[in-house]
Amino acid sequence: MNHQIKQKQVISEIEAQILQARLQFSTIRPVSDFDEDPRMCLTSVHFPKASLLHVIQQEIIAPLKVMNSKMYAYSDDSLHMTIKNIKTAADPQTFSNQDMVTAQEVFSKTMPKHGAFTVNFYKLLLFPASIALIGTTAPELDSIILDLDTQLAAAQIPDDKTYVNNRYFFSNMTLARFQEVLSNDFVQEVARISEKIPLIITTPYMVDSVTLLKANAVMKKRQIIQTFRLGLPNPGIAPVDTVLQ
Repeated sequence: MNHQIKQKQVISEIEAQILQARLQFSTIRPVSDFDEDPRMCLTSVHFPKASLLHVIQQEIIAPLKVMNSKMYAYSDDSLHMTIKNIKTAADPQTFSNQDMVTAQEVFSKTMPKHGAFTVNFYKLLLFPASIALIGTTAPELDSIILDLDTQLAAAQIPDDKTYVNNRYFFSNMTLARFQEVLSNDFVQEVARISEKIPLIITTPYMVDSVTLLKANAVMKKRQIIQTFRLGLPNPGIAPVDTVLQ
């Protein structure tokens, strides 16, 4: 519980920076065509299972699209939870083919040491040009990220992303991106749905795999390098049969 309190404090700090328009963390600038965006990143993500995707599409994205038909909504095959960034999206890309090989070697040695972990989704977070589903997690996410951070830096491919906090991480799933100024009605609809998230996603979700890949910000033009299965959850984490599969 104390861990989730720390995570929520970081999330609150991000919200404050957004409200005050003083962002001190990396973001993706909007483009005219997100699918064809040439800016490529090297990152690791979890692609959610169909049961969670269905709830997100029907209960969150669909009503938002009614309010804003121009928004770029992520499709089922693009929705993802970022686990560990390596190189942020850029054109030209800032990583080489050898960096991809090295990253695969690091993940192959590191991921077997870590177990699956749960996510408790509880709100939506509206960024200047995107909206994300936010959740607190079991401490294992921090363990995975910090371990990979150390090993990637030692392998000379350090993470180049700027974070609000480098100790407590949380689950962040971008649902849509925007090119236009958002209407007050849309912002109010986001707030209304956000309050209902604990009723929409009532069960903790289990993250049991991590995919290393090259892609643009909306997971198009992607090249999957390898998917790694996480081991059994560490003690203290909810059993698999009690979480959303």
